[in-house]
Amino acid sequence: MSRTAQPQAPSTEGRWHRRARHALAHSLRVRMVALFFVLALAMAATFVFGMQAALSIGWRDAARPLVTDYVDKLAADLGSPPRVEAAQALVARLPLSVRISGPQVNWRSHPKEPDYDAHWRTDEGWKQDEPRFFERTTADGHTIRFGLNVQAWHDRPRFIGWITLGVLLVLIALAYLKIRRMLRPLDDIRDGAQRFGRGDFAQAIPVRHFHRQDELGQLATTINTMGADIHQMLEAKRALLLAISHELRSPLTRARLNTELLPETPELQASREALLRDLGVMRDLVTDLLESERLASPHVALQREPTALASVVSEVVAGLDGNPLVHTQVDAHIPLLALDRTRMRLLLRNLLENALRHTPTDAPVPEVHVHLQTDGSVHITVRDHGPGVPEDQLPQLAQPFYRPDAARTREGGGVGLGLYLCKLVATAHGGTFAVRNASPGLEVSVTLPAA
Repeated sequence: MSRTAQPQAPSTEGRWHRRARHALAHSLRVRMVALFFVLALAMAATFVFGMQAALSIGWRDAARPLVTDYVDKLAADLGSPPRVEAAQALVARLPLSVRISGPQVNWRSHPKEPDYDAHWRTDEGWKQDEPRFFERTTADGHTIRFGLNVQAWHDRPRFIGWITLGVLLVLIALAYLKIRRMLRPLDDIRDGAQRFGRGDFAQAIPVRHFHRQDELGQLATTINTMGADIHQMLEAKRALLLAISHELRSPLTRARLNTELLPETPELQASREALLRDLGVMRDLVTDLLESERLASPHVALQREPTALASVVSEVVAGLDGNPLVHTQVDAHIPLLALDRTRMRLLLRNLLENALRHTPTDAPVPEVHVHLQTDGSVHITVRDHGPGVPEDQLPQLAQPFYRPDAARTREGGGVGLGLYLCKLVATAHGGTFAVRNASPGLEVSVTLPAA
């Protein structure tokens, strides 16, 4: 029996580290809390080491006479010879360790503790002209050494460190909550900016504490004002486009009608046909300009519907002027895509008319290929077999009103909006647009995302 190896999920620790690094790199709150934590540690360390340095300066000289007098009193209380009972009572009463050595008494209060000679010596060693600091010699020859009972401190519960850590964590949590509350308007500003970017100006960014605004409140108010201005400009632009469409199309329609009513006499036929041709060019120019302005807006609204690309290609090819020959190849089983059918016809018609315009009479016919990719996207290519375009002009080929040098004639090049409109239609559908030399000819590729 064969076994299929299961893919191993990434470890929780790795995901935690990645989330922490991402939060530290992109979250302003986390960076501010981390800064607070580092500053708290730095201030605590500075205070502790500063106090230690301040207290260590000259404390021995100031405290030595008092401690010496107290040690003399303790040694006198033990007697001569030293009494073990008095030493035991002293050890029980004070956190001290006592060591007695001599001809009659040898006793240690804490046998397991090491000697503390290292704590009694100075950096230069013992001075010859003064006795040891915590050591006394009785008249009968006994030596008494006093020391601090460190074991008594070790036996006590050491809660100080844990309490300090807990207080620090509580302070960090409180700082995070406070910073999160202070920076909450940033979330509102981000969401509002995203709504404005999508063209939704109905809801303004909420401003907290409107009558006593801080910097973030002022920023939200400024962005709301900017959004209102942008909305007003977009509405004015839309109204201007409608006005231009109405005011230009109506005179062009009347001029075309009057031209068609002219008598078809041999003397007027050539002028009549030239005038009709120029009026058609002007009509197409106005239409393309209006459509390019609509598509260039980031808030363009597409009339999407389930569309079969094969039928759109067939309609466009059948509707071309003069019924030219076009080689089409469309993959079977291409799913329905949510497309703007009218604009997709505009894209294919412009690409085919451009290919037909630049195809010599003795060259192969233009080609249209529609392929379904493995990732579910659809790839459309339109190719002609003409002279192509110089490589240095390819990046500018889809720019508005740009025409290569070889196409700068009325008969051969149009006005330079066809490929620009195709690019706008592709990007408005979330796709890509690319142009390359196919040698011979020019190939335009449009990739539409998966259904």
